[in-house]
Amino acid sequence: MQKNSKKVTAILLGAGHRGADAYASYALQYPEELTFVGVAEPRKERREEFKLAHNIEDKYAVESWEELLAFPRLADLVLICTQDHMHMEPMAKAMELGYDILVEKPISPVKEELVDLKEKTENYEGMISVCHVLRYSPFFRKIKEIIDAGTVGELMNIQHMESIGFWHMAHSFVRGNWRNTAESSPICLAKTCHDFDILLWLTGKKCLRVSSFGSRKLFREEMAPEGAPKRCTDGCPHRSTCPFFAPKFYLEHPKAIVDGFRKVVTMDETTEGLMEALKTGPYGRCVYACDNDVCDHQIVNMDMEDGLTISFTLSAFTNECERTITIQGSKGEIHGWMEDDKIVVTDFVTGNKTIHKLNTPKVGHSGSDASMMQELVSLIATGRQKENVSNATQAIDSHLIAFAAEESRLANGKVVEL
Repeated sequence: MQKNSKKVTAILLGAGHRGADAYASYALQYPEELTFVGVAEPRKERREEFKLAHNIEDKYAVESWEELLAFPRLADLVLICTQDHMHMEPMAKAMELGYDILVEKPISPVKEELVDLKEKTENYEGMISVCHVLRYSPFFRKIKEIIDAGTVGELMNIQHMESIGFWHMAHSFVRGNWRNTAESSPICLAKTCHDFDILLWLTGKKCLRVSSFGSRKLFREEMAPEGAPKRCTDGCPHRSTCPFFAPKFYLEHPKAIVDGFRKVVTMDETTEGLMEALKTGPYGRCVYACDNDVCDHQIVNMDMEDGLTISFTLSAFTNECERTITIQGSKGEIHGWMEDDKIVVTDFVTGNKTIHKLNTPKVGHSGSDASMMQELVSLIATGRQKENVSNATQAIDSHLIAFAAEESRLANGKVVEL
């Protein structure tokens, strides 16, 4: 990576968990590379915390993206980390002002908006990058290196699985912001456009047709155990046997502490503050008494160019939040476990197994979040934005697969042509 020639400046739209903690925190770790000069966030506590942490002037710490983008261009880069359905308008305004752009995935939950955006991005002189962070993962970059070297020959079949984790499912997709399709998007778009994108990137092939099956099997009112109240804090008789009992997760589970889930519930992370938030807020609801409608498990079959077939599975019923992949080629196969940093390559001719053991961080998509920020900052600092590996034009293709998968699922597995 080239040495940065200047410090990059940025503004943030949406100082939530991903925007503030996963991405903008890079500026606090590497202040000589990146600095934030503005933030738009409607929640006062989150906005004030970000303003103080990044030493932002009062006039550039505002409630809405409209206010911040009303100023003449303030920085090199804008991070658009608002809710899914709030990306397109600020992106259009940021393009008008000439910003380089990093937008959280999914770009939009509306298919027609993506088709329209694809035309606009192809002619945009600046960089529009999408937070498909897996492309920056040392794990998947090593797998791509192995594939591109021809080590396993021609690709024949791939099995890829995303294990969401029972606790992550309950937090984000049953109680949280991505629980309801109408308010956000289907889970195969909100969560797994990551995976469709990485599969397209690894193979370098287009998807021709899709079929899918899946449902919301568990997280429904009729599945609630007898006597379960509407909120975990209302004296639930199943507190010692229910894996989704909210106080236990937010007060005890290491993921709630290390990965910042507590802070999503409340800025007051004391026991008293958390319990009060669970008594009144959405994260204290019984998982069987929420307004969720997204799948808790789903399979997607993808028919690719050149006869390659891919089967993808997402499931909430796992202990770990992890990704595993098996890639079968004409000369060998690859088995990979992302969270374990392990890749095993088998040569069919010799029978030899080569084990690649990586050493990546256990947070931020196994180091992918920080790697993405490092690379994008370097590209902007050295004027190499066109080398961006996750541009919006490419990312839209993975979104369209997600739309096709949901269309197929709702039509009992009908094959959908792309």
